[in-house]
Amino acid sequence: MSTDPTPEQPLNGTPTSGPGPDEGGFAERHLGPDADAVAHMLATLGRTDLDSLIDDAVPASIRQSRPLGLQAIADESEALEQLRRIAGTNTVVTSLIGCGYHDTVTPPVILRNVLENPAWY
Repeated sequence: MSTDPTPEQPLNGTPTSGPGPDEGGFAERHLGPDADAVAHMLATLGRTDLDSLIDDAVPASIRQSRPLGLQAIADESEALEQLRRIAGTNTVVTSLIGCGYHDTVTPPVILRNVLENPAWY
């Protein structure tokens, strides 16, 4: 059996049809390749580690030397709770689009130009 990825079974082992609701958390489904996939990628590219790949791919002149100062990582349940809390502040309002509509009169000279000019069609 081949270990090469296929459209149905990519290298990281996750089927493209997606897991069911009880098959793993967010991290297992979405957060990048596993160690085997990284090793296969590096071997294919002729690199020994990710740092050497980044060294060759990203010029030093555009790299940032200081840390990014990102927030702590939230797990899936914490992120969902935060999204629910944010969504709970939404207000459902009545749409007023079109409520101020007033019929208009198009001047005959404009109307004639539009109707008689095939460029408008």
